[in-house]
Amino acid sequence: MIRIAIIGSGPTGIYTLKGLVGSAVPISITVFEAESDPGKGTPYHPDINDRAMLSNIASIELPVICETLVQWLRRQTNADLQRLLVNRDAINEREFYPRVVLGEFLQAQFIRLVATGQHNGHVIDVRARQRVVDIALQTDDIRVTVQHPDGSRAEFAFDHVVMATGHDWPENIEVKPGYFVSPWPAHALKQIGNCPVGILGTSLSGIDALITVATAHGAFYLDAAGQLQFHASAHNENFHVTMMSRKGLLPEADFYCEIPYVPPLFCTNEAIDALLATGRHDLLDEIFELFKQELMAADPDYAAKIGLSMLTVETVASAYFAARERIDPFVWAAQNLAEAEQNKANRYTVQWRYAIIRMHEVIARAIPQLDETDLGRFHKHFKTVFVDDYATVPHASIARLLALHRAGILDIVALGADYTISADGVERGVVLTHQGETARYEAFIDATGQHAMSAVDIPFPTLIEQGVVRKATTPQAQSVIGSEIAERTVRTGGIDLDAAFRPKFEDNLCNHLYCAAISFLLHKLPFVQGITSAHDIGVVVSAAILSDIEQANAGRFQMSA
Repeated sequence: MIRIAIIGSGPTGIYTLKGLVGSAVPISITVFEAESDPGKGTPYHPDINDRAMLSNIASIELPVICETLVQWLRRQTNADLQRLLVNRDAINEREFYPRVVLGEFLQAQFIRLVATGQHNGHVIDVRARQRVVDIALQTDDIRVTVQHPDGSRAEFAFDHVVMATGHDWPENIEVKPGYFVSPWPAHALKQIGNCPVGILGTSLSGIDALITVATAHGAFYLDAAGQLQFHASAHNENFHVTMMSRKGLLPEADFYCEIPYVPPLFCTNEAIDALLATGRHDLLDEIFELFKQELMAADPDYAAKIGLSMLTVETVASAYFAARERIDPFVWAAQNLAEAEQNKANRYTVQWRYAIIRMHEVIARAIPQLDETDLGRFHKHFKTVFVDDYATVPHASIARLLALHRAGILDIVALGADYTISADGVERGVVLTHQGETARYEAFIDATGQHAMSAVDIPFPTLIEQGVVRKATTPQAQSVIGSEIAERTVRTGGIDLDAAFRPKFEDNLCNHLYCAAISFLLHKLPFVQGITSAHDIGVVVSAAILSDIEQANAGRFQMSA
């Protein structure tokens, strides 16, 4: 049998497994999982996440594995739903649930996939508490070194290896007393005491950190009018949280829209493909014109309001955020939440928001071809518009922020570009210097999320030694030398991968290694995030493996004939 290893049993590993178990040819699949309970995935694991942390993906958005989230929830007993803090009467396809609920759902789907694969004649071996510590490409196969719980090691050989290692968080997040470089594992934040707390980041990751700390110092409750409030526990008079980001804005509440998405009219896959077919790399301005056409057609009133016809790549974000930056973030959040709740009840779609969210996946297809200049412009100016639109959060998350603010526990600071955060010279936490003033936080959490990682961050030393995993290349802006155009590339980050997520190299080594870890894809695939991206990656990787198996079998058949 063809031997396949999947490193990691989170969402990407699960969707890769789903594609593989449909193979008509029996294959051998080994799934390595460092945790003791395979299938849950780091973003949804109970040992990593606080039970109060909410996911920002609804059942209707989840690509089906074996069944939908709603179908699975409705099959659970009342006791299980109570344990998961899920109200049976509130189960619906547009509801949001705690991260740990998605973890249990994913694990149940993983177990069903394994059973299905075994029933279809595949050999599937799930190895829990087995950490892959090294990978080495050989001429005909790939060597994988695994560390067992007792510290001993073993080596295995595979024909295909999928790195589905997902997010990368340090095991010890408190790098200095009171200075946390990540909100995960969340249990470490529960130890933060009755003191001023700073949180860098106002997105869902920042909200996760906030809610984890807040629920260790008090509780949320509904008042007589049905409004969510927060009550701090006794002896927490010094507990206060300041969230901060460059703009000092809160994310908006999830908005109602039609799913699956209605295809765009102007900013289409075909239009982007036509631009890519030119072979040029200075495409961003033409992509932006497609963006403007689509947005004007979808919502002409909004387009006129922000002066879209006069905007450029460099100015569109300023116009997009201008109204929010003029208003207190909590006032805006309250108004936006009321609007979003009303629109959901009325099944009404705000067209400009819907247009932007539909375009982000289309435009993302062009990013890998941009040259160094346009790639930099995209990341610095244009990307933030799409990120803000698709990174909306559950309504309950906004309600919690407002409750904490009403309780006098939460504030937000807009840092701008000129600030420093330093842990030097303080016993605990950090000192923030901002606009000529300083503020001390005895606890500080960096909640800016997963950062893009590059070739040097690969956790498998032999791959680095072999030189087969290299920084991704990006074309330089074209320069004319004499009568010729000089085509050069620069290495800008991420990993140099082909369309099937395989590292590019010229050595005579097995090229069946698939880098499906999201943290290494962010530079060239800036919108890769969450379960939908895990599905897309899993589909591509499993299809590439099955295609290779089919070609190998066809070759053997021709030789035998």
